[in-house]
Amino acid sequence: MSERPKTIDFGAPGAYGAHLFRVEIAAARNESVVIVEDYGYRGQEGGIPREEERVILPRPVWSAIADIARREFNDRLKAAGVLTGRWHTGTNLVDRLLGKELCVLAWAAETASEDKIAVICSKWAALRPEERWWLFAMTVAEAGMPEDTQRGWRRALFLALSDGEKPVSRKRRPRPVEKDLFELPLFEDSK
Repeated sequence: MSERPKTIDFGAPGAYGAHLFRVEIAAARNESVVIVEDYGYRGQEGGIPREEERVILPRPVWSAIADIARREFNDRLKAAGVLTGRWHTGTNLVDRLLGKELCVLAWAAETASEDKIAVICSKWAALRPEERWWLFAMTVAEAGMPEDTQRGWRRALFLALSDGEKPVSRKRRPRPVEKDLFELPLFEDSK
């Protein structure tokens, strides 16, 4: 039987100096929640900052999105054979890929009304992890700082994920199996 990797909170590596995200949850209920990207050792070389704040969320918005993020992340951590986590006051460490996904959810919800947050959460949950990573990359390249709430991809995330009604079911349809590229008729010998 293989050993589980040593992780903290939501899949964050236990080793010092790893690239991860920190979710800072203040004990006071009226304080904002801050999501910080911590570059670890990478942040100490070549002018890269050690860390960057990605989003500052009002506490009611955090309370509305925290449960869906926790459930989604814990489902994936269980499937990977890693210990699950829970949100607590203070510093919560999050694996760098899960942190990117959390930022996408937080950016979409940061300016949303209470009724739109449920729609945003369900649409975010329907996205595949790779889609969330791509959205993070596009957003952080243009508007990844806390003050950029109404710019570019940040605004687009809100508009894309808040449009529509909350779906009744959370079930995902399986993707169709794609044929191998070389089995397509384009590459067949014509006689």
